[in-house]
Amino acid sequence: MKSDTVKKLMIVAVVAALGACNTVQGAGQDVESVGKAGERELDKAQDKPVDAR
Repeated sequence: MKSDTVKKLMIVAVVAALGACNTVQGAGQDVESVGKAGERELDKAQDKPVDAR
């Protein structure tokens, strides 16, 4: 009986760990996307002429 409980807890832990991996991967993709968007905006800003006043 104790062995069944341990097995169930191990299965729950493995499923939770796999779910966390997907979450971290998704967060990494979000950060990458923000970085690329920022880089595009910086490139646009460099291409614009500077307003000399």
